[in-house]
Parts: sequence; C-alpha cells; structure tokens
Amino acid sequence: MRGRHRSSHLGLLLLFSQLYQVGLDNIPPVTLAVLGLNAYLFLFPAAPLMKACVSVHQAYWSGEWRRLLLSPFHHADDMHLYFNMVSFVMKGIRLERRLGAVWFAYVLAVFSLLTGALYLALEAGLTHLTDDQSYSAACAVGFSGVIFSLKVLNNYYHPGGVTYVMGFPVSNRYASWVELVLIHITAPGTSLIGHLAGILVGLLYTAGPLKKMMKMCAGLMSSRTFMPRTHFTSSGYSGRSSRSDQYTADDGTSRYTGGMTEEEQLAAAIRNSLHGTARHGDGSPQFAAPPPYGFRLTDEELRARRLMRLDAFM
Repeated sequence: MRGRHRSSHLGLLLLFSQLYQVGLDNIPPVTLAVLGLNAYLFLFPAAPLMKACVSVHQAYWSGEWRRLLLSPFHHADDMHLYFNMVSFVMKGIRLERRLGAVWFAYVLAVFSLLTGALYLALEAGLTHLTDDQSYSAACAVGFSGVIFSLKVLNNYYHPGGVTYVMGFPVSNRYASWVELVLIHITAPGTSLIGHLAGILVGLLYTAGPLKKMMKMCAGLMSSRTFMPRTHFTSSGYSGRSSRSDQYTADDGTSRYTGGMTEEEQLAAAIRNSLHGTARHGDGSPQFAAPPPYGFRLTDEELRARRLMRLDAFM
C-alpha cells in the first residue's frame, strides 16, 4: 500500500479489540510472533517509510536489497496495519495448525522474500513493455502481498465454501482474484502488482515447483530443526521428543507417527509389544530393548508376560 500517512492510532485500538475477542490463547505462537513484529515495527520502525518500501529503482538500481526484508513488516498507517493483521490472524490460525509451527514459519519467511522479489520482477517487466518508468519507481510496503499468498494456501488446504466480497458470495477458488480487482478499484492507493505477486507465489507453492524446492532445501538443513530429537546411547533410549519437537509435515501429518491415526498407532504398539520391539510409525525401531538388569526370564515366562500386557491394553 502506498501514499498514506500515519494519522491516529484508531487502527491499533481496533486491532487490540479484535485480538481480545479472538483471545491470545487461541492464536498459535508463530502467528502471534509475526503479528507482534508487525505491531512493534509500526510503533518503532526500523527505517523511515520511504527507506523501507521496495521498488525497482531503490532495490535493484541502488542496491538497497535490505528493503526486501523491511517492506513486508512496515505499514503506511494504523488502518493499513489493522486490516492486514486481522486478515493475517484469521489465516494464520488455520494454516499454522494445519502445517505446524516450524513449517509455517518457514513458509512465511520464504513467501515474504519471494513476494517482494516477484514484485520487482513484475514491475521491471512492465517498465520494459510499456517504457513507463513509473512502474520502476513505484514503492510498495506492507504485509498484504504475503497475505494474498496465504489466501491461496488457505483455499488449497481448506477447499470449498464461499467468501463474501462486498456482500456477494464468491467461491473460495476465485476469491483471491476477485478481491485483487475490487481492492484496486475501491482503493486506488493499493499496490495491484504487490497483491498479484502474492497470488502468484501462492500458486507456485500449491500448483508449481515451490513446495518441492522448499522441501529439498529443508532436507539440507539441520535435522534438529525439522526432525524430532531422539537420542541413543549404548544402554538404549536416553530421551523422548516432546510434542513441540515432533516435526509436522506440510500435509498436516506427523512424521514421528507416520501419519497413522491413534487407533492405528495403538494396534501397531500391541503388535510391536508381542515382538518385543517398539517401533515408529514408519516401521523403524524406536529404541533398543533395555538390558535385563540382573534377571533373565525364560521364553515361556516372557510370552506369558506379553499376553498379560496385551490383556491390559484391551
């Protein structure tokens, strides 16, 4: 959004009121942290607005690439912040619960940079096609481009239904495109290209190669970031992964449980107990069998104890 100046703090009051109604306890941690970052940088900006916005002239020709980091998290005024953050919270709650905190944070980081980069590419392309330097000079700021990409993801992971745009029901499949046009018509100061860049980034993830590329990059990162921290010692299992350490894949399933339901996990645990080895959902051993600690049972006694444990499960 461009060409606006800060006025009052009415938008902040409305935002706090909206958050109070939602309840901070109902907002997942990554969504809440990004919301807090945007609010903090509105009150205490890292750079003046004209030093934070991104344009072809400033970012590409002047080499001020840090604007790609600053522009999504700075807003033109308090109402700009309010509308963006309310929209973001509603989408963030659903997507973070679906994707998991780690992957959602990863998505936000990639989308924030890629939306700005694609915005620059589109503006540069329009400048070349039309020979109009105003496209290269257009300086955009705000989180709305990222929000449009999240709209595409939200509609992908939660298909069906309708969105009411100016009182008219629109299929969620086309809602982003309808909103893109209507916002540009009703609010001429908004960045049409910035919002379009967000939609295209979302489509690159849901229907293009972006998700696959992100998974490949994630595989090259430290396993302690994306995989459960399970430790082994010479004496066997030395620690469990907490729920927060269990990586949730971007399709909403847990790699720690292999995507099995609770009933399937229980059945697998019973089968594994009869074979004397606990296993993960993917079939790999969970931990080595503990040592006998000074006593040894016969095969008949072991079989009897396992059957007793099976009865306890049932």
